[in-house]
Amino acid sequence: MTYKNLPDFISDLEGRGELIRITAPVSRDLEITEIADRVMKGAKEKNKALLFENVQGFSTPIAINLFGSDKRMSLALGVDALEELNQRLAKLVDMRPPQGLGAIIDRATDFFGVLKGIGLGPTIVSHGACQEVIEKENPSLDTLPILKCWPGDAGRFITLMQVITRDPVSNARNVGMYRLQVLSDKKLAMHWQRHKGGAEHERKAREAAKPQIPAAIVLGGDPASMWCASAPLPPNIDEYLLAGWLRGKPVEFVKCVTQPIEVPANAEIIIEGYVDPNEHEIEGPFGDHTGYYTPAEPFPVFHVTAITHRKNPIYPTTIVGVPPVEDVYLGKATERLFLPLLRLFLPEVLDYHMPPEGVFHNLVIVKIKKRYPGHARKVMFGIWGLGLMMLAKAILVVDEWVDVHNMSQVAWQALGNVDWSKDILVVEGAVDQLDHASYRQSFGGKIGIDATAKTVDEGYTRGWPQVVRMSDEVKKKIDSIWKELGL
Repeated sequence: MTYKNLPDFISDLEGRGELIRITAPVSRDLEITEIADRVMKGAKEKNKALLFENVQGFSTPIAINLFGSDKRMSLALGVDALEELNQRLAKLVDMRPPQGLGAIIDRATDFFGVLKGIGLGPTIVSHGACQEVIEKENPSLDTLPILKCWPGDAGRFITLMQVITRDPVSNARNVGMYRLQVLSDKKLAMHWQRHKGGAEHERKAREAAKPQIPAAIVLGGDPASMWCASAPLPPNIDEYLLAGWLRGKPVEFVKCVTQPIEVPANAEIIIEGYVDPNEHEIEGPFGDHTGYYTPAEPFPVFHVTAITHRKNPIYPTTIVGVPPVEDVYLGKATERLFLPLLRLFLPEVLDYHMPPEGVFHNLVIVKIKKRYPGHARKVMFGIWGLGLMMLAKAILVVDEWVDVHNMSQVAWQALGNVDWSKDILVVEGAVDQLDHASYRQSFGGKIGIDATAKTVDEGYTRGWPQVVRMSDEVKKKIDSIWKELGL
């Protein structure tokens, strides 16, 4: 199913029993976080999207935990299950020539379906629901129910957004999900980390002596577009093209009223403005997805020039903190979708998993079909060389029969198959800017762990033991009499 906008998605979630409306009065400061955190960490059957309709001091309702389950994340991206994402993309990027007329027709159908989905470029419309109300004389962030999430936060933060900028040199669009701290009613601190596309635009603007970077903060829209802001696409690839492919039709855009930039026409709220690449203010602390407060640091300032919105907008938000919370499912969708792209460069990789306890970049578990001595190390270096996977702090490589999503099985293999004096690789390199454990910011130690079965060619001469398994013959016999056993 393709959703046109956020109200459309919310309506469907409610019809499926996936959303709860809360009419009790609550504060945007801390209270919504505590309620949402309990729901996100609670029993699976009670983990629902929440729509707060009585936010004290505001008429705008707040939606949270929209993507906080496998089911809701799948619905948002138009699939029955997240695993379908990698199956669809794997079929599309399959480099093998199709065999037979039927396969050729199928491949052509897929290809033209993609062209239909992404279009030849953005679809510009003259009017958009996001501009039903326009405030450019005296726009104020105080009109929005922006959350203060945690007690130690430096202030209120916008947390679920699409930040749109264009490359100052090539004009290519970048869409990112960068938190923003409210500094005043007309200023925000833009927390784009140094490894992200927005930060690269800031560096290019300084080099080109451009005093402003036109930008827009998008709140809401269709759920695929909302998610795509978090997708780690290669530089100069438009995230909205990915949203168009997922939706099966292009995202519609409307021109901003005060900035030379376009925004999704069906969004709830648009905050227009610009970033001064030479102006920085202290941002943070903020209770981040690592589960720790990130320290106060200087980040560029976003100046608000207009706020536009629907007549009756919904304010979408999320919280991060000690996992698991909603971002687990945003990350899981990324993990599943990008497996085929990872395999384009590393075809020996059969699957991978980035568990929420590792807050994604801290641990990558990789399953490979091992072919030669040192193969696991080749995969480690290959992953560290792929885009934002360079930030992975630990890469654990296991054999092809191990289920990387079964943490009990992974731990058994990792703890039993590793000689810690020989099977680990410790290097230094880029780490996440939020990593508080590294002794230098954004640069620190990384580890690769080879938990595969070792061979003689790798210096293991004892003969690797076999895993204890029952014979297929006995298993089939017990299967046939199982019902008779009364177990």
